[in-house]
Amino acid sequence: MPNTEYYNDHVVRLFLLASAVWGIVGMLIGMYAAAELAWPGLNLDIPWMTFSRVRPDHTFGVIFAFGGSALMGTCYYVVQRTGHTRLAWGKLAELTFWGWQLACILSMATLPFGITQNKEYAEPEWFIDILIAVVWVSFGAVFFATLARRRIRHIYVANWYYGAFIIAVGLLHIVNNIAVPVSLTKSYPVYSGVVDAMVQWWYGHNAVAFFLTAGFLGMMYYFVPRQAQQPLWSYRFSIVNFWALISMYMWAGSHHLMYTALPDWVQSVGMAFSLVLLMPSWGSAANGLFTFNGSWHRLRDDPAAKFMVIALVFYAASTFEGSMMAIKTVNSLSHYTDWTVAHVHSGSLGWVAMITIGSLYAMAPRALGRPAMHSRRGMELHFWLHVSGTLFYVVAMWVAGVTEGIMWRATGPDGALSYPFIDSLLAIRPLYIARWFGGFLIWLGMWVMAWNLWYTAADARKKIILPIPVPIPEPDSHQTPAPLPAAT
Repeated sequence: MPNTEYYNDHVVRLFLLASAVWGIVGMLIGMYAAAELAWPGLNLDIPWMTFSRVRPDHTFGVIFAFGGSALMGTCYYVVQRTGHTRLAWGKLAELTFWGWQLACILSMATLPFGITQNKEYAEPEWFIDILIAVVWVSFGAVFFATLARRRIRHIYVANWYYGAFIIAVGLLHIVNNIAVPVSLTKSYPVYSGVVDAMVQWWYGHNAVAFFLTAGFLGMMYYFVPRQAQQPLWSYRFSIVNFWALISMYMWAGSHHLMYTALPDWVQSVGMAFSLVLLMPSWGSAANGLFTFNGSWHRLRDDPAAKFMVIALVFYAASTFEGSMMAIKTVNSLSHYTDWTVAHVHSGSLGWVAMITIGSLYAMAPRALGRPAMHSRRGMELHFWLHVSGTLFYVVAMWVAGVTEGIMWRATGPDGALSYPFIDSLLAIRPLYIARWFGGFLIWLGMWVMAWNLWYTAADARKKIILPIPVPIPEPDSHQTPAPLPAAT
């Protein structure tokens, strides 16, 4: 009897479309914020267009709207393929899409007008936080219900990472955002002083750990073997890295609060765990790169594979840099400078954005019922625009950060500061212009991706909404843990 059950890729295609749109919007806002630092007059003396209002809009748009849509879409795609089962609770899954988009729109519409909690990566006010919590719990329910109905006994490692990302982000969001509302647009956190700072950076760093690392490692562990067309280099190693990563990351957040009122021993604990974290981080990067052993030739013809390999290189580099910056002596030079901005963006643009783009290029043709992307040259152009823009951005901020750190610490024989603060700003202004140019290249690349996705769906544009039947293969009791290249 033929198999007539099909994957539910309807919601996957919606998240794919949303991710492309939010990528353009989020990068555009970031590019404008960067331009304001180089040319301050661009704020036009309008309060809601100042850098302090625009910047959180950029971070939310890129991290949660672009990255979150990509994570949720790929999560729904991967859990079906690795479990050989249809997505559970299809209507609830679609509601998570619309709920997430509503939360993103509300957040980005309110932040410029000062309706904010003023917490890094947790700016939206209480009524949006409740919506996010409801959507996130629903997302987790769909994922774990689908996992429970899988027809393959083994739980592939990508789902381990997705599962940890869902549980941890839900916990972090709820605990950090406990607040007392005093009006529709204003609330006060239940924490105060140093406790508030510690809880915030327990949340802030672990938002990086579980949203921007664990979730995207789940993406990597599925799509890298697919593009390499061979099994994962070491499946056991991936499990060791998983448990090491999630066990240690929770304790590293205090390295954001070096030389503050936070107890010194707490700062030292954050530094120690940050150094130990280098091992599982490099382990995952090595596992992904070694998966391409024997198939490096694919990088000549497959731009998606190029994105993934360079993303893994940036992941290894940025995690090493983060561990080194957590050392107190290094942190005394780097903290509050643009070196931190360089580190964050080498991770977000180099690792997160590139593994996302590579995965979307790998997933889109299958989700849209096409044999390949519309234009391989367009993918190549996007690759070089993104890599060039990222290097412009990161190198400029590295140089700016070290320049700032040295100038701020320089003293004369009498102990007085050698440079007034304005001199450091004048010294790094050309580097701010270079950063803006790098952001401009990245934004152009997002337009290229959107164009390519649009034409990839040309013959099936209506099917972005309507189902494209992709049959579920019969479960194979001898299936290996790694997704096989020939699988749908």
